[in-house]
Amino acid sequence: MWYLDQTKPINQYMRTQAQKRQDKLTKPAGSLGEMETVVIQLAGMQGKVCPTADKPYMCTFAGDHGIASLGVSAYPQTVTRQMLYNFAQGGACISVMARHYRAISRVIDCGTLGGAYEAHGIDQQPIAPSTHNFLERAAMSDDDCQRALVIGKNSVEEAVALGADIYIAGEMGIGNTTSSSVLAGLLLGERADQLTGLGTGIDEATFAFKRTVIDQAIDLYQHNEPLTCLQSVAGFEMVAMVGAYLRAAQLGMPVIIGGFISAVCALCAVRINPSVRDYMLFSHKSAEYGNQLVLDALRARPLIDLGLRLGEGTGAMTAFGIIQLACAVHRDMATFDEAGISDRS
Repeated sequence: MWYLDQTKPINQYMRTQAQKRQDKLTKPAGSLGEMETVVIQLAGMQGKVCPTADKPYMCTFAGDHGIASLGVSAYPQTVTRQMLYNFAQGGACISVMARHYRAISRVIDCGTLGGAYEAHGIDQQPIAPSTHNFLERAAMSDDDCQRALVIGKNSVEEAVALGADIYIAGEMGIGNTTSSSVLAGLLLGERADQLTGLGTGIDEATFAFKRTVIDQAIDLYQHNEPLTCLQSVAGFEMVAMVGAYLRAAQLGMPVIIGGFISAVCALCAVRINPSVRDYMLFSHKSAEYGNQLVLDALRARPLIDLGLRLGEGTGAMTAFGIIQLACAVHRDMATFDEAGISDRS
């Protein structure tokens, strides 16, 4: 299968050259902390001494979840389709952020409830109106899982064709924090009490029920391979994100991983093809309860901690601004020689 193909090797020579440039800039070594680290990582990914973050590609994947019919979310499933319209019309938070950074922006409907519709700005690639309730049967068939992976794959290939230098995936799907918690539990061998919180603001009774649902699903699908776990409990939008992360590393495209859902998808991608980890940058420590466990499993050091938990790719796009600034400083800051300043003897 395509997602098992080799990823593009990190350019270690350019990574070393970027470090040498950092060491010559007019500042104490290491004084910009993670801003230095992320530039050096990006230099290896892009194969450039001075990497760039000028043309981000932002893709929002949407999908409905059969498990949401049980009432695990504070919002009805109709909100998924409604938010799709909001994305397309530019009114969502991620839409504002993408516009601010002049990102190439795409919205893909991977399968949402509701009849046929027309909407400018929404790329309709529905696999089915919704996944199945995974307590009754696997969320999707193997064929549907493969189709969803290809949606993500094609998205990254478009990003490369359009000259993007960083890829960000966002998501929308009522019920997808439940699906992500189950997937994380399967990948990490953890239970619901370690992985899930109140999410979108559910009450205590719903929260208790949600944890029961998560544990039942973990018991039902445990010991399966990562791809089978994905097929069993994820949403179409989550599978598309996994496909995007897998293809990005094969094509040498850096990706910024956002909050809990995207981090769980990143972990699944790494479990399927471990070398894809080399092309992942991590934006933030999400306020979602289980996020730290997932970051620890990925050996990730996120750039920011602002208490974010909106989703949509907003954390990743927020961090993009820091990465862009870090690239500018790395490129334009004077070296000690250029400034005529004595370095430490």
